[in-house]
Amino acid sequence: MTQTLTDLHAAGLPQSVLRDAEPRYLEEPRGRWHGQALAVAAPGSTEEVAAVIRACAATGTPVIPYGGGTGLVGGQLAEGGRPPLILSLERMRAIRAMDVAAGTMTVEAGAILADIHAAAEAEGLLFPLTLASQGSARIGGLLATNAGGVNVLRYGNARDLCLGIEAVLPDGSVMHTLSGLRKNNMGYDLRHLLIGAEGTLGVITAATLRLFPRPAATGAALMVVPDPQAALALLRLAQGRIGEGVSAFEIMHRMGLDFLREVGPEVKHPFDEPPEWMVLIDLGLGQGQSPEDALEGLFAEAFEEGLVTDGLVAQSQAQRAEFWTLRETIPLANRRIGAVSSHDISVPLAAIPGFIDAAPGRLSAIGDYRINCFGHLGDGNLHYNVFPQKGRTRADHEDERKAIKACLHDLVHEMGGSVSAEHGIGRLKVDDLEKYGDPAKLAAMRAIKAALDPKGIMNPGAVLRA
Repeated sequence: MTQTLTDLHAAGLPQSVLRDAEPRYLEEPRGRWHGQALAVAAPGSTEEVAAVIRACAATGTPVIPYGGGTGLVGGQLAEGGRPPLILSLERMRAIRAMDVAAGTMTVEAGAILADIHAAAEAEGLLFPLTLASQGSARIGGLLATNAGGVNVLRYGNARDLCLGIEAVLPDGSVMHTLSGLRKNNMGYDLRHLLIGAEGTLGVITAATLRLFPRPAATGAALMVVPDPQAALALLRLAQGRIGEGVSAFEIMHRMGLDFLREVGPEVKHPFDEPPEWMVLIDLGLGQGQSPEDALEGLFAEAFEEGLVTDGLVAQSQAQRAEFWTLRETIPLANRRIGAVSSHDISVPLAAIPGFIDAAPGRLSAIGDYRINCFGHLGDGNLHYNVFPQKGRTRADHEDERKAIKACLHDLVHEMGGSVSAEHGIGRLKVDDLEKYGDPAKLAAMRAIKAALDPKGIMNPGAVLRA
């Protein structure tokens, strides 16, 4: 036991919360970074979290809050500096309260997203935050990164789905603001300060979430479009015809389907010949409305206008699930191919076709690559990933990664976009935040950090340079 850990115990760290620093706490999904830890603490209550933070504050020990470990920007680990205490919320998984009449659920930060979905569904309600890692991602981390997912078009990001939070601040005090009120103007809304702060201003321990009525009827369609410009026009047409019933609108490029055929996973492919571009449209409608009829009517009008050339409307929930399986396994194929550089970006909707058209030409000045562009077209969020050509690996292009990233991020910035759409800043994009962020905003962020965390113990080096 090191002297620092001895000091933590002397400062009140409960021995009972300590766990072995298993490899999973020191790794991230893409395998690009490996962290370090003085120890791992897994408290079982808010009071124990507060005791851990008070001990760390007293000794100046860095703390990294840890949820499901699914983050893609290195916010959950630190390779260098003083070894931190990893604070895992995995034991705090309880659903504390369900208010069906108000449409709210209060859950602890370690609750897994899929379990929250199941609890809401058992009451005939919907918690709409949905993403590929929902079987392991935990709500505390999802709120800390303001996660997005596929339903942002209709329901908003994680912060839009949270009415109140409980959090332990950097001095160990507990902020009790779990109100389920829709209207509450009692001073500064610190909930929104901690949501998206990536654990740099405190530890979210519980949240009151917004629930929605479950759509009476759901449906989906895959529609082949000539290009991204036509996909945008189809989005406008769909919203004009169907309104709020459009829950998700995803765009996919042929390369993603090619990767699935090349390396798997094995999924059912809807078209004999993969189209260059296609969109996945998902609907959630009210009683007495037919998603199939709505989608078939949309296809007929879009075909007449030259916006679509082919399409499939799901004739069952099983077929709808097949469409979504196709979309959600593309990232797994990406991982098996091995990206040279991956980018989570957003640009104004009107600029998306121009970005997609311009980016390959700029990248060609650096090297020869395959590009898989897909994502949440409805809210402007693209996953623009650059891969080696067949026969080569990402290791062959390691010295080009920085140039690729700068090339694409400069283009995003020129078009008024963001280089971090839904994954956060973490440690990966600290330089980008400094380069592209508004100076006044950055100064305000640093002032807030200094005020709330004067010792700099909360996830140092994430979001803001330590």
